[in-house]
Amino acid sequence: MKKYLVAFVMALLPVTGFAAGGAGVPLDHMDVDLHNKASLQRGMQIFVNNCLGCHSAGYQRYERAANDLGIPVELAEENLLLGDQKVGEQMTIAMTKEDSGKWFGNPPPDLTLEARLRGADWLYTYLRGFYKDESRPWGVNNTVFPDVGMPNVLEYLQGVQTLNCTPEELLHSERKIDPLTGLEMGGCFSITAKGQQTPEEFDKTIYDLVNFMVYMGEPSKLDSHRIGTNVLIFLFIFFFIALALKKEYWRDVH
Repeated sequence: MKKYLVAFVMALLPVTGFAAGGAGVPLDHMDVDLHNKASLQRGMQIFVNNCLGCHSAGYQRYERAANDLGIPVELAEENLLLGDQKVGEQMTIAMTKEDSGKWFGNPPPDLTLEARLRGADWLYTYLRGFYKDESRPWGVNNTVFPDVGMPNVLEYLQGVQTLNCTPEELLHSERKIDPLTGLEMGGCFSITAKGQQTPEEFDKTIYDLVNFMVYMGEPSKLDSHRIGTNVLIFLFIFFFIALALKKEYWRDVH
């Protein structure tokens, strides 16, 4: 029985790897920081302005996010709400599934839990992996999600990115950024038409966006971290109280 169980787990490993990382493209790592409220605030702004037109976040409320991220509710109402939405409502969109299916082939998924489904590294690499491909309906393709039906909505920031290697070469390439200039050093990508941001600035923008999406997938994690810290502090203090009490009880025994 044990042999069959091991064989079953080994058989599932390639499937799991494919689901997490697409077609085997190396994923760039990002360190999620849910305590960086400035990053989360910028990420929410980027999400609302660029993603919420087509993708909903139906399990997240504007007011909850604003309160968690330290954004005054009045400021959120003025700058982050779409149309006639109320701050206490969920982050939904007006576009119907029927219309989105006609325009994109398939309705764009709800993004509330996308970070929990895909992982932060997958999203970080995917959002930076669009490149020019005139054979595709939207003129772009993606290294992580080949033949994706989504346009590169952040192209105005990133610029037009061109892929200069074959898919096989891409599997073994590494994206390296010069720390002094912020420009990519070699590799498979090149920017053939500049956007509003440098590659380094664009990477930071995507980091903030993915950071917010990770928060959105589990908003209670911030509370869990805070409560967990308080519990550890309480246990540390209570240890010395319990130790003193134990000594007092056992003093007469010895």
